[in-house]
Amino acid sequence: MGISALTPPPDSDDQTQTMMEFADNRLLVDLCGEYDRNLVRLEAELDVQIVRRGNQLFIIGDPTMRARAAETLRALYDRLSDGKEVVAGDVDGALNLSAGDKPERQLEMFRSGQVEIRTRKKTVAPRTKAQQDYARSLFEKSLNFGIGPAGTGKTYIAVAAAVHFFIEGHVDKIILSRPAVEAGEKLGYLPGDMKEKVDPYMQPLYDALNDFFPAKQLARLMEEKRIEIAPLAFMRGRTLASAYVVLDEAQNASEMQMKMFLTRLGEGSRMAITGDRSQVDLPRGHTSGLVAAERILKHIPDIGFSYFTAADVVRHPLVAKIVAAYDDHDARKAP
Repeated sequence: MGISALTPPPDSDDQTQTMMEFADNRLLVDLCGEYDRNLVRLEAELDVQIVRRGNQLFIIGDPTMRARAAETLRALYDRLSDGKEVVAGDVDGALNLSAGDKPERQLEMFRSGQVEIRTRKKTVAPRTKAQQDYARSLFEKSLNFGIGPAGTGKTYIAVAAAVHFFIEGHVDKIILSRPAVEAGEKLGYLPGDMKEKVDPYMQPLYDALNDFFPAKQLARLMEEKRIEIAPLAFMRGRTLASAYVVLDEAQNASEMQMKMFLTRLGEGSRMAITGDRSQVDLPRGHTSGLVAAERILKHIPDIGFSYFTAADVVRHPLVAKIVAAYDDHDARKAP
């Protein structure tokens, strides 16, 4: 559906359209996005028509979808009023929140920024209800599991929480870890020394840290070993006191590795463990440590378990459809 910034709204009564008026035209321009792309996204997702005229937007279509569009636009406009930017992911996040059972309450949380994680370079605002609950759990419990498909922000939010705890002085160091060997690849065949062999597997963790720390500060902290990125195998024998520890891709840890990792938890430390049960790369016949830990530990009230679905994917909108299609396929294959 197209949008015209100049065309007046079609003749229709109040039962088929919702009019919104915005006080700040500059913020309205940012709200609409370049070439009105944010409005186009809302139109496509909610099957409504949005017509802009001056400082007014007219939403035309089904009453329920009009209400969702209006709540989403209000949330994004309030976000801009608070001095924050609105990018494509924020539009999708506000849409996801508006689809909940209580959209007004959830969108109010999104607007007011009650669930936010502050770091040196940016503030991370969870974009779905599942992400908000996960962020809260990371602050409330010492040990948390984030389980769900790729692109749902599990690792990114966990690293943001680790950085927040570090810069606020609640922990003395950050340790990020991953199982180093995935999808049957062997480290020995890669060129270079051990660090050069391992670094490609750790790159997503480096990328997250670069989002949260200025480059020079990050380099200094890593040189001082106050931030470490290490393969899971290097955790054996350590006691991790006053540290925030994140284990990523935990579905590729064996049962023994997972037990070893969990028992590293030391005084004043916190742990976040993330993984996707549908992407286990362990050899056939080996049980994933993530699956085993979920089964063994889920009755312990002090351990948080947060679950994500395709609806929580915050990458390209097509990723959510890909994840859903694979889930569908796996469900049909299951006996």
